[in-house]
Amino acid sequence: MKTILTTALAAGLCLAGGAASADDKCFYKGSMFSDGGVSCQQGVIYNCDDGEWEPTAQACPPDFKVVRSSPCDLAGISYATGSNSCQEGQQYRCENGSWRNLGLNCGMGDAPIKVVPSGKTCMFDDATVAHNSTICRSGSTFLCSDGAWVNLGTQCR
Repeated sequence: MKTILTTALAAGLCLAGGAASADDKCFYKGSMFSDGGVSCQQGVIYNCDDGEWEPTAQACPPDFKVVRSSPCDLAGISYATGSNSCQEGQQYRCENGSWRNLGLNCGMGDAPIKVVPSGKTCMFDDATVAHNSTICRSGSTFLCSDGAWVNLGTQCR
C-alpha cells in the first residue's frame, strides 16, 4: 500500500510539474511578456499566467512603463512581436526579435507578397504604422502595404 501511494504521489508531482512548465508567453500591444510578467491594461495591472492575462485588483501606478519588444525582419518586412509568418510551409511566430517555429502548417503556403521598397503608411487606432510593417488584429496578421492593410492569412496573438 505504501508503494502504491508513493508511486501515485510521484506521478502526480510529475504531471503537475509538466503542466506548470509550459510557461507560455503573453502578448499585449505588440510586446511579448514572459510567464509571470505584468502589464498595465485599461488602468489595471494584469499578470501573465501561462499565456493568459489575469487581472489583479491593483490600479496601475502613474509611472508604470512598458519596454517595447523587438520586431522580426523577413524579406524586408518588419513583423511585430506576436505576429506569425509562413516560412517554407510552416508557421513561425515573432518573439522579441527571433522567429520560433510553431509546428503548424500554413493554410495557404508561403504568402506570395510583393515587397515594395517604399510606400505610404497605414493608420491603426490613431497611430501611424510604417509601410511593410505588420500588426496582429483579431487573431490574424495584417501587413501595411503602400497605405492599405493586407491580411497575410497567418494566425497571431
